[in-house]
Amino acid sequence: MGVEEPLSRMPQMRLDELLEELQARINAARGTRDRVHSLLEAVVSVGRELDLSQVLRRIVEAAALLGDAQYAALGVIGPDGRTLSQFLTFGLTEEEIAKIGPLPAGHGILGELIRKPEPLRLTELGAHEASYGFPAHHPPMRTFLGVPIRVRDEVFGNLYLTDKHGGVAFDAEDESVISTLSVAAGVAIDNARLYDASLRQQRWLRASAEITNRLLSGSPRLAVLELIARRAQEITGAGLADVSVPVPGTDDLVVELAVGADDSTRNGLVVPIEGTLSGAAHQAGTPVTTVALAQDDRYTADPRRFDGLGPAVAVPLGTAAKDTRGVLLLARHQGDPVFTEAELEPLLAFAGQAALALELAERRSDAEQLALLEDRDRIARDLHDLAIQRLFATGMTLQSAARLVQHEGAAERVSRAVGDLDETIKIIRSTIFGLRAREEDTGPSLRARVARAVGETATTLGFPPRLSMEGLLDTDVPPHVADHVTAALTEMLSNAARHAHATRVEVTLQATSDEVVLTVTDNGRGIPADGRRSGLSNLGERARSVGGALEIVCPEEGGSRLVWRAPLISGPAE
Repeated sequence: MGVEEPLSRMPQMRLDELLEELQARINAARGTRDRVHSLLEAVVSVGRELDLSQVLRRIVEAAALLGDAQYAALGVIGPDGRTLSQFLTFGLTEEEIAKIGPLPAGHGILGELIRKPEPLRLTELGAHEASYGFPAHHPPMRTFLGVPIRVRDEVFGNLYLTDKHGGVAFDAEDESVISTLSVAAGVAIDNARLYDASLRQQRWLRASAEITNRLLSGSPRLAVLELIARRAQEITGAGLADVSVPVPGTDDLVVELAVGADDSTRNGLVVPIEGTLSGAAHQAGTPVTTVALAQDDRYTADPRRFDGLGPAVAVPLGTAAKDTRGVLLLARHQGDPVFTEAELEPLLAFAGQAALALELAERRSDAEQLALLEDRDRIARDLHDLAIQRLFATGMTLQSAARLVQHEGAAERVSRAVGDLDETIKIIRSTIFGLRAREEDTGPSLRARVARAVGETATTLGFPPRLSMEGLLDTDVPPHVADHVTAALTEMLSNAARHAHATRVEVTLQATSDEVVLTVTDNGRGIPADGRRSGLSNLGERARSVGGALEIVCPEEGGSRLVWRAPLISGPAE
């Protein structure tokens, strides 16, 4: 009996083993079924979205869930095909991301997947030859699974999974599931991009129609430019939009219109052409892009206004470098997508409309100037035919009467009056000459340029400055000095608009017998002793280059007064 009893238990033991194996296979089949269901749900979830940013976010979350990973990320490959232009993460908090610092650019293991777009599994991430460690405050990671995402015939980006829960490595089944998800992700991304492109095209068409209506209705130039800048900012998702135009007689650009991102500090800002993104587009006559404007070493002359901004594009307003009338600058925030070729095409069309707005404004100005010149001709004829003849006749009469005056003092007064009349006739003749000087031969007059500069500043200041002009500005001031006067005035007014916080600005321009004097007075905060003085240094240097000087006055009642002067027979200071 003792021998038969163990033998009778052997079939029971084998039956238990078979039942356990069967249960394990049932559990595995159930797990596979559940994972397939999860994969199908993830595919449906990803494909349901049409907004590209939401699609990318859903893909990262679905990959982490399907791969049972603690961390997941999606890197979008930039236009250069070598670095990442966008990086979305899962499993890291905002505080952890902030401590880590700048997001990866696509080096190390991430770059390995960019160079070889094939699935990659690692049991020890740091042991790979392409790995060179993590930045400070980065959480430790061991196991790794990377899978490329293809959209049609191009590699759009890569999915990265690290640290599978339970401390185990990613297996072939994980790779298969995530690879399947990447295929569905590629289709969803393609659909989202097509949908986004169609919506963007509709918005561009509506904006173009709106701008065309504004142009045909005769709206002011600044109003049309503001509409163009705002629509371009809205459609491209930019953080700021600036329209800059050349400063006559200088190598500078002035921000004529600023939209978004603290625009009050950028309106009227003068920046050099060399070393700036807008300047590069102005010189080349073609769009210029950057993936990170604030960190781009090519544009170190751009001011600190670009801190916190990333991808940017500068589009010239014109068809060629010599015809560029200005530049439209658009900049997105750090971490936003870079500007693609598909986005540049409608931007170029938009920039063409901006150039058309500027040209139409110039043509209207030319028509107004022609009417003004015709009026000047009429005034000059009247002065010559009526005023001078009457003054001359009066002078002749006084000269004849002087011979009959016996009193010595009275005779002297009459002679002095005759001399004054002669001097008045000379002044009127000079005025007639100035009125009849055609701008197509001599260029825009100094008076017209100053009046235009002051009028355009009213938008940035919020009120019109008071302008006063005296003397023979259009006849006695040499052209090269007039260029410096216009540039100095633009710089002074932009400083007042950006820093003074004034409620009243007065501009006085006077031409005496030996010098031209430009004075800009405001009732703002004054000039702080420890403030930046680069603009004032430029004004002083400009004055000295023509043999003049800059005087800075801080009145007791507050505000500031800048007096810029240059001799009419100018030369560089010794």
